Amino acid sequence: MEAPTTNPPTITGINAFRPKNLLATFRVKKANFKTAIQSKENFKRYLRTPGSDADPSGSYSWVNDDLLPSRPESRTWVWWNYFFFYFSLSMDNWTLGSVMVGCGLNWWQSIIIVFFSQLVSSIAMAFNSRSGEIYHVGYPIISRAVFGTWGAYYVVFARSVLAIVYYAIKLYVGSSFVVNMLTAVFGDSYRNIHNAIPESVGMSTKQFIAFFLYWLAHIPFTLLRPYQLRWVFTLKMMTVVPACFGLFIFCMVNTKGVIGPGIPGIRSSSSSFAWFVVYAFNSGLGNTANIITNQPDFSRWAKYPYASVWSQLIANPISVTINASLGILATSAINHAWGLELWNPWDLLDAIMARYPSSSVRFAIFLCSTFWALLVLGTNIAANMIPFGSDATMLCPRYINMPRGQFLGLCLAWAVNPWQILRSAEVFLNFLGGYIIFMASAVGVMVADYYFLTNGNIFLKHLYDGDKSNPHYYYTKGWNIQGYIAYIVGVVIPFPGFCGSLGANVSQTAMNIGHLGWCLSFVVSIVVYVPLCYFWPTKNQKLIKSMNLKFEETAGEELDPATLPHSHGALIHGREVEVEPKNADAAESATDKEVEEVTMVATKTA
Repeated sequence: MEAPTTNPPTITGINAFRPKNLLATFRVKKANFKTAIQSKENFKRYLRTPGSDADPSGSYSWVNDDLLPSRPESRTWVWWNYFFFYFSLSMDNWTLGSVMVGCGLNWWQSIIIVFFSQLVSSIAMAFNSRSGEIYHVGYPIISRAVFGTWGAYYVVFARSVLAIVYYAIKLYVGSSFVVNMLTAVFGDSYRNIHNAIPESVGMSTKQFIAFFLYWLAHIPFTLLRPYQLRWVFTLKMMTVVPACFGLFIFCMVNTKGVIGPGIPGIRSSSSSFAWFVVYAFNSGLGNTANIITNQPDFSRWAKYPYASVWSQLIANPISVTINASLGILATSAINHAWGLELWNPWDLLDAIMARYPSSSVRFAIFLCSTFWALLVLGTNIAANMIPFGSDATMLCPRYINMPRGQFLGLCLAWAVNPWQILRSAEVFLNFLGGYIIFMASAVGVMVADYYFLTNGNIFLKHLYDGDKSNPHYYYTKGWNIQGYIAYIVGVVIPFPGFCGSLGANVSQTAMNIGHLGWCLSFVVSIVVYVPLCYFWPTKNQKLIKSMNLKFEETAGEELDPATLPHSHGALIHGREVEVEPKNADAAESATDKEVEEVTMVATKTA
């Protein structure tokens, strides 16, 4: 019996949650599962991801539907979708100013540094988004083009580790707003609920309930792909702006605009102040380092070129600066007026509710907390869920696609124990903060390769071929040696400072160099990679130079699935791929010839 081939209906956006569409999708999946359990072979094929059955006899697959370029009908994101996406995403930076003030800067110095760090961040984002926007493939496939068919696995795995840890941490952060919501509804009965969880776990009963509910709220979104999620970021845009400004206005009115000293800063001499500025700048830049890395996963859904570039260049620095400024001013004013020492917005909302326990205030806190929980959910989807789903898809393409990878990441969040990380693991948090140098160096090599060395030319069909006969991306046994030399140099220079942040005994000079973090790794990897490839070019770079290709000249044609290796008979994007034999006189068995002739006749008749 043949494996199930029924596909669920193509549904986009919020329509996926309509009852009739949910029911239709459920019926299709139910029918497929019933067919799958009727035989062992059917069940094996049921576990396979759509599009991964190219080379069915092989032990590994290089392709599935989600790794292929986005289909034209799914390229639905236009400039205003990207503007809402980046503006709402960047509004999740209320606490960014705490780092700046903690370095000894005053509020206006902090705001200036936030703006310029995000301006640099946006420029890097624009550069890294171009390849995805033109070729409509995500970060894992762009990594294959730069680091090699096998070399890409390291940089993809490295990003997936960062994504899953931050996925879990953001889940816990968002659940803190669910605690505010439940406290606003149930009052002291929830605030003082009996704690049945040991203190050593690092989580109370009320926090566990909120975390579980927030975790459940993520499940429906794991079933959708990015082109189906535009409405989430539009909704975020419509809710987070009034929530943030509403909280800011309350704090200013309540305190009569008296900001006070805010969080006490570190007193620094003039000689060390410059390094504090550098550290603060790098902290602001590092705050969006994962978004810089993830750009191709977002831009691949663009409807036309430059749909994402200008939107993010405008939205990101403005949005981050506004939100960080509101956070600095609002919480500094409340801390000064009420004698508190807090910075997190959920603590601020809880303090307001405790001070003004009236029903009207509780209702306002409920709305504000709900909008903020939605803000964090959207950030988690964009910054962590989608990247992890994309990475898992490449790491195991035969059995994991985007929805499966996204759900896997949600399940792994429990194993990360984010409540323990945020409770006591200061060294681990420093590790996460310094981990950005590993991603910065990778992005530097990718940007240098695309703009300076390959002239923006990518040969899509060769990105799904891991064979040594691959003329473009097999490099040296599947690894781009030149790329990894530049990558390692970019990591090694700030690495001692990174070790110092984890407690190692290093010099102050090493610590200062480590404070350059993302910027240093990014720039050094480019400065090393470009001259290295000028004197020692890769085989792909030689081929491009010999072909005399103009900038992005290979971007003109859509990928034909029939050109993929071993694609004959494979189901790609729900359609069976038919390939005519290259040599009709080639030695074949009589059975093979007969099957091929029948297939061709059936195709022509259809």
